[in-house]
Amino acid sequence: MTVEVIKINFDDTYVIRHEVMWPDRELDCIKLEFDPEGLHYGVQVDGILVSVISLFISDRDQSAQFRKFATLKTYQGQGYGGILLSKLIEDSKERKIKRLWCNARLDATGLYEKYGLKKTDQTFNKGGQSYVIMEVNFK
Repeated sequence: MTVEVIKINFDDTYVIRHEVMWPDRELDCIKLEFDPEGLHYGVQVDGILVSVISLFISDRDQSAQFRKFATLKTYQGQGYGGILLSKLIEDSKERKIKRLWCNARLDATGLYEKYGLKKTDQTFNKGGQSYVIMEVNFK
């Protein structure tokens, strides 16, 4: 089995985002206005794209938000998301990002905590889901 992290085009994220995050909604609901400006990563298993994540960097304050992190259901729980998140964190450090953050679904906070992100006291609800902002600060 061959597993690799690759950089992908933003539109390559759409199928997995839609299938995993909002399969009962229109495809447009998973598209982001700033997708063309982001950095997009994927994990391929034997040439099949199974997990995606998108990174949006703010030059203003040297922070970055990752969004639309999704792994196909049949590949969840096998470590592919963790491989992808590790690469994203490594790349963020290399890019001298000071703060990496995300809007985490409450049921996903455990994964992010394994990789050093901490919950903030900022929470919100959107589309019937509960979220908490999680972050990690790099020195």
